[in-house]
This record gives sequence, C-alpha cells and structure tokens, in this order.
Amino acid sequence: MSTATTAILQDARELEPEIMNLRHALHREPETGLQLPRTQERVLQWLEPIGYEITLGTDLTSVTAVLRGGASNAPAGERPAVLLRGDMDGLPLTEKSGVEFSSRTGDTMHACGHDLHTAMLAGAATLLAERRESLPGDVVLMFQPGEEGWDGASHMVREGVLEASGKKVDAAFGLHVMSAMGSTGVFTAKPGAMMSASDGLFVTVRGAGGHGSAPFAAKDPVTAAAEMVTALQIMVTRQFDIFDPVVISVGVLRAGTVRNIIPETAYFEATIRSFSHAAHEKLQASVPALLQGIALAHGLEVEVQYRTEYPTTINAEAETHFAADAVRELFGTDSFTTMASPLAGSEDFSRVLNEVPGAFVFLSALTPGVDVGAAEYNHSPYARFDDSVLGRGTALYTQLATAKLASLATR
Repeated sequence: MSTATTAILQDARELEPEIMNLRHALHREPETGLQLPRTQERVLQWLEPIGYEITLGTDLTSVTAVLRGGASNAPAGERPAVLLRGDMDGLPLTEKSGVEFSSRTGDTMHACGHDLHTAMLAGAATLLAERRESLPGDVVLMFQPGEEGWDGASHMVREGVLEASGKKVDAAFGLHVMSAMGSTGVFTAKPGAMMSASDGLFVTVRGAGGHGSAPFAAKDPVTAAAEMVTALQIMVTRQFDIFDPVVISVGVLRAGTVRNIIPETAYFEATIRSFSHAAHEKLQASVPALLQGIALAHGLEVEVQYRTEYPTTINAEAETHFAADAVRELFGTDSFTTMASPLAGSEDFSRVLNEVPGAFVFLSALTPGVDVGAAEYNHSPYARFDDSVLGRGTALYTQLATAKLASLATR
C-alpha cells in the first residue's frame, strides 16, 4: 500500500464521526423526487467552506461541485476530469427499521441507502479538497435528486453536469450500498451489463360489453387481455435468447365490476427488464406487435403504451478493473468480488455510463451479525444499513478520483 493510499484511509477514518452525523441528519429528514431543498441545504453547508465551484440545478435541487486540481498547468477544458456521483432521494415509505435516527416525516424513508451515498460523497469532497494541490486534473461531484423513478440523472446530464469542468469528464464512478448482499464492507461489480434496463407497459383492451350469459353477443376484452398476459411470457422464451434474458411481469390487471357483466375494457400494466441494447430495442417493436395481433384476432381494439425508462447500466471493462484494483489497494484482495450475474433492478446512473466510460460498484452495508438471507432488502421499510461502511465508501470515492486523474495525466 502506498503512502498516499494509507493517508486516504487514515483521513477517512478520522472523518467518520462527521460523515456519520451527516448521514443520520439526512436519514431523519428524507425527501423524495426532484425537489430536495433540505437535503440540498445540508450538502451546501458541507461544501461551501472547502472551496468548490458550485452550480445548482434548474429543474431539480441538484448540486454540481467542481474541484480544480493544482498540479496541472493546463487551462480549464483541457485538463483530465473525473466524475463521482451520489444520489440523495428517499422513498415514500413509513420507516419500521427501528434505528435511533429513524425518519421523522412519517411517510418517507431512506430505504435504499442514498443518505449513505450523500454522506460518503461529502466526506470524499473534504478529503479531495485537502489533496487539491496534488491533483493533476479536476473532480466533478454529482449530488443527484430523483433517482427513485424520477430520472434525475437525465435532468443533470441535460443541464450539463458532464461538462461542468469545461469539458466532458473522462470517467465516472458511482457507488451504491446494499442492505442484504455479501459480507459487510465488501465491494462488488462486474464489467458489461451490471443492471437491467427498465421499461413500462400500459395496455387498454377495448371491446363491447354485454351479459355474462351471452358472450357471443359481446366482444369480451377480458379473455383477450388474459391471452395477452400469457402470450407475453411465451414471447420471452421464443423470441429472445435465454443467454440475453428478458423479464416481463404484469403487476396490474383490472376489468369489470361484477361477475355476470362482460366489461367494455380491460387494462393491465407490466414492468419489462432487459440486459442488452439489442434486446431493449427489439422489445419496443415486438411487444406492441404481439398485442395488436391478438386484439385483431379477437376483433377488438388495443391501445399500447410502451414507455422506455432507464437503459441498461453497462460498466466499461477498463474502469471496472480500475475500480476493483482501487478497492484491493485500499482494503486488501478479499474486499472485492466479481458479480456472477447482473442485478435485475435498474439505475439512472446508466444515463451517465451511456455518455462516458465508468463503473457502478455495490458496497455491502449488511448489519454485522445478521445472516444475509434474513436481512431486509433495499426498499423495505425494515431495511437497515450499517454505519461502519461510511469510511470505506468515502475512501474509495477519494481513491478512484485521485488514482484515475493520475492515470489520465500520464497518457
């Protein structure tokens, strides 16, 4: 371990109490969506004394902070630049975790660990500012609202976060804690598809109502909708490669009011997950065509809304190996494992990785002493994330930025 790495670890440990206090304060007052004024205020209170160039979002309460490294003579726009991202929003859940610093709002909770992400990135901001004069380039910190279904990353990309230093960043890294994955403090990632794309399907089948005893005198949308639900599952196994999986799950199915009336309409919604750009593109054509064909066969009409949401989160191979090496340099060889398969959840950090090379890394925040199989998963009102990983996340953010800038400066 180098002297610089040892210093990062030591400084992160010394800062842990302040990082933990920030995390607890954020956890007590979670906010959801694109507007997080209290969270933004706490981030600004942390950043403003340490010399970052700060830009606030227009459509959302984002914070973009740029640190200018002092070891480069190149003008802004010509220096290496690395982006670090931390999302800040909570979820509309009533907390039941039982932690001493539980949410005070009653109807919102940091059930996905974004309070840890924000606190760890703030901690890294301090450590990086202390190393400003040795940095041969610039660091962009992306404090992002609205990850939980609001596509906040897309808003920030549109508002210029990737070019905040004066040029598009050369690499980007994101970190996400998990409450029920792996051993506490261990990091994991994989090159290529890391998380799935996510799309929404909204289908209305229109027929003609009638008496349940005489379906021949009506046009029954219920049986057609039922056939569509089944046909979607068959399509997955017959039109898509099993080694490039697709998942379609119908979560909403509504029709009718009483058992002896054939309704005029039936409605269902589904979530669609895929792991490659090819499968994602094919789904957008195949799904509507299948449903329209079934409706036509029954003499019915169908309205299909296929809404693309988040693309596949794809880690660049070089940056994934770089992140793994950074973890091993800091914490030892046993602190990083390679994921065997991608996660079927989705992430709007994919918007960033679609634009620049980078990597998204998971960090286990499993409560020590709790079996991983018994732990509550992210998004559960009972989810708990252990404070002991705060220093590790802060150190990794710092190491990724400093080491990557050093690497870029020698190219």
